[in-house]
Amino acid sequence: MRHRRADVVARALDILGEVGLPDLTMRRLGAELGVQPSAIYHHFPSKQALLGAVADEIIARGPQGSAAPDAPWDEQVRARCAEVRQAVLAYQDGADVVATMWAFGLGGQAPYDDLAKLLEAGGLGTELARTAARTLLHFVYGHAIDEQAHAQAARLGAIDSPPRGAGDFDAGLAIVVAGIAAELSD
Repeated sequence: MRHRRADVVARALDILGEVGLPDLTMRRLGAELGVQPSAIYHHFPSKQALLGAVADEIIARGPQGSAAPDAPWDEQVRARCAEVRQAVLAYQDGADVVATMWAFGLGGQAPYDDLAKLLEAGGLGTELARTAARTLLHFVYGHAIDEQAHAQAARLGAIDSPPRGAGDFDAGLAIVVAGIAAELSD
């Protein structure tokens, strides 16, 4: 059976959601698609390239546009960060995949581009907007990785405390956005 690139990414996302990143192997993916693992390399030159496409798809499947386009820049930034968090939390190890692929420059670029554009439109210069966008994503991905690691430890019975959730995220995000706003008032 011949599969398209989108089929491979979709099945990889299914596996990621079911068992997490450590068990998302080319061998398992090939078996679930009914092909030899080498057939996947027809679509992706490496596992990292596949994970880059998976990262892009995680972001694409997430919510978008929850803030009105004419809302103030800070409201739009907070909404986009919340959307990205929601998108990566939708898949086991999703934050790890997206953060890593973005760091490698192999995928997950859209949130950075969106945030940099919003921050520039809000009045930051190009370089500061880029730095602020990276800072925001470091916070978003770091918080989501923490949430997912905590949830996994709880599932395994290693801990019994509840994970930090949306309230903690919102408070931390407000602190970061306030720091960005202070740069605008200088």
